[in-house]
Amino acid sequence: MNLDPKLFDGLVIFSQVIESGSFSIAAEKTGHSTSHISKVVTKLEQRLQTRLLHRSTRSLSLTPEGKLFHQQCMQIVKDAEQAVAMLDSRLQVPSGTLKISCPVTLGLMHLQPILSLYMQQYPQINLDIDFSDRHVDLIQDGYDLAIRATQQLDDSNLICKRLSRFHALVVATPAYLAKHGTPQSPEDLITHQCICYTNLKHPSRWVFEHPEKATVTVDVPQVIGCNNADMELAMVLDDHGICRLPSFYLSKALEQKKLTVLFSDYVQPEVDIYAVYPSRKHLTPKVRSFIDMLVEHMPAS
Repeated sequence: MNLDPKLFDGLVIFSQVIESGSFSIAAEKTGHSTSHISKVVTKLEQRLQTRLLHRSTRSLSLTPEGKLFHQQCMQIVKDAEQAVAMLDSRLQVPSGTLKISCPVTLGLMHLQPILSLYMQQYPQINLDIDFSDRHVDLIQDGYDLAIRATQQLDDSNLICKRLSRFHALVVATPAYLAKHGTPQSPEDLITHQCICYTNLKHPSRWVFEHPEKATVTVDVPQVIGCNNADMELAMVLDDHGICRLPSFYLSKALEQKKLTVLFSDYVQPEVDIYAVYPSRKHLTPKVRSFIDMLVEHMPAS
């Protein structure tokens, strides 16, 4: 089908002029100048090689050819308006594939119930979930949204919505502490085995703040480096050393008294949970509604 790309140029404005009864009113309704409206109609007549309107200083009226043309234009414009309305209606209902990235343990502990609720509420959604501790490239890899747990977000053009705030805790098993001794201060860590989370910029540099003492920075001995918090926690629970992880990773083990929290008199670093997405502009209903659900149901701390 070879259609002239200018075939529909001017139809909407021409229809608006007839509906309004004047160029000036049509200009006001469409947000254009009166001269622009007049030029558009003139170009339409020139392209059709037919006079569509009788113009005078006080009124305008359709020519016989203009009446026939206007009847067809009305149907074309109406069909276009219905098509746009149908698309708007579809876009207001979350649908399609929602591609998400989320850290493994955070996803299993806190995101899974929210995903289940979201699927129940929006059955036209398909989920594509990447449970991984790696930082994905949202734009290059085509993700709609990522959930990230971090003490400090990297500078970027991405939009970040904070969902929750937890604290990082330094922990070890009672068995490890019984064998190697319990460090009484952060400086004592230099004689211990430490398990470090390598997704951080400085995995083995641990900073400790105290309300009454100077801030302490310790470059801990890294006997195990790991980019997966589940594996890090598993190695700690097997008595291989001391680690620092966000409290949401540790809650179950702490409840079961499998871990001992160290340096509880120090202010522990805050770890924020963010929803990260490419842009506020033209945010699709599926992304907007999912962010709203995250804000409502993600544990605050």
